[in-house]
Amino acid sequence: MKRTVHCLLLVLTAVFVFAGNSFARDNNESGVRVIVIDAGHGGKAFPGAVYGGVKEKDINLGVALKLGALLEKELPHVKIVYTRKSDTALGKTLNDDLTARANTANKAGGDFFISIHANAAPGKPSVQGAETIIMGESEKETRYNESALYNNNKDELIDMSDENTAAMVRAYIQNLQFTYGEYSEMMARIMQSHYAKGGRNARRVNRQLLKVLYATDMPSVLTELGFMTNSKELAFMNSEKGQAHYARILCDAVKEYVGYIDKLSGAASTAADPEPAAESSVTETAEESAQVAEPAAKRAARPAESQGAERAAKTTAKQGYTIQLLASDKIVKTTDSQFKSYRGKVRRLSGGGALKYKYCYGDYSSPAEARRSLSEVRRSFKDAFVVRYEGDRIAK
Repeated sequence: MKRTVHCLLLVLTAVFVFAGNSFARDNNESGVRVIVIDAGHGGKAFPGAVYGGVKEKDINLGVALKLGALLEKELPHVKIVYTRKSDTALGKTLNDDLTARANTANKAGGDFFISIHANAAPGKPSVQGAETIIMGESEKETRYNESALYNNNKDELIDMSDENTAAMVRAYIQNLQFTYGEYSEMMARIMQSHYAKGGRNARRVNRQLLKVLYATDMPSVLTELGFMTNSKELAFMNSEKGQAHYARILCDAVKEYVGYIDKLSGAASTAADPEPAAESSVTETAEESAQVAEPAAKRAARPAESQGAERAAKTTAKQGYTIQLLASDKIVKTTDSQFKSYRGKVRRLSGGGALKYKYCYGDYSSPAEARRSLSEVRRSFKDAFVVRYEGDRIAK
């Protein structure tokens, strides 16, 4: 069984490393047209957490169906696909069940995947709140809430004890940054902001090595509505009113995400034109805006010879490798405090994706040279990774 999982990971990693950027381009250039809603668990074999006679699978399904109904009504141009619409398991084993959910999403050509779950923290009845998970490797759990999240999902995590598996998964995660990582993180942040707006305790965006997120080739999130071990939160999640409220929160978050992606792609959308939950709240100044893009009219007015010289300069632009620390959809001052000990030492490059401004450190002639500095950088930025650049842009 372990060898089978290892081979599956190898195939999936190869597919993403060589085709990931193409997937990301296809998923976003025409906007969001297919959303896949996954009600976690299901059937007699996989009820999920069970507390007070309430089964997690039933909460997940209730919210998923209500969310889908809202989206079908309010985003009529988007196709809604469900991994399940009844109390059923999708595989004989948990691994088969999780794979089937990802396969449903991939075969549907999904542009976005949301998996709905409920959390649990045994022995800690006061713990409450909603949190959203994206694919990634978290640091060793040092706080209780992270340990609770790990323990609740441990059967659905990729086993990283095998060195070869761990190496492949980490290669996939690094490639993910170029494809769906930024979109997944943006959606997760939007969802958390809407939980807060909806009066829920919004916890944090977390990264975990969840199999169902690993196997979906689209921006993906898994959201934990609340804690079943908290009696008040459990009662609310298990009620019609509560499930309708969660569905409304998630619907508004999805609409904000869809509206923003459609706006970026130039696709027509019936969603509201949102202001996304940005990675940084720093507002760009007029001076910094001018540094990024010169007005098109001014460029067009320049002599053709000058424009030709610029094109020639671009073809001979300096190339190399650097370490990306952060990305944002807004310009951030390189001296901003969020860069920690790297304040004033980073440079801004441009690139694809929703978070088009990439903040990088260092200049290296080879990937190996850059990787030698990566471990030090990750002490401050655990999700930093090596990228290639050409001139002032991230190279694909």
